[in-house]
Amino acid sequence: MVHEDHEAGGYWAEVVDLPGCFAAGDTLDELEQDVRGAIETYIAAQEKLGKPVPKGRNIDAPDLRRWEIAIA
Repeated sequence: MVHEDHEAGGYWAEVVDLPGCFAAGDTLDELEQDVRGAIETYIAAQEKLGKPVPKGRNIDAPDLRRWEIAIA
């Protein structure tokens, strides 16, 4: 989920399927790179701790249709 920070400028995003996984960037391009890095770090940490990585939901899931923004 992507949020625009109107007060400070820039953007921040949370990866709703990975609890505690988030990133921020000054531009959408920077945010995309930072989110990818955050996801990689999250997965590596889960594997190192021997914890399962939560399974992602399909973008068409009813609870995601209204709130998710995909950056391609």
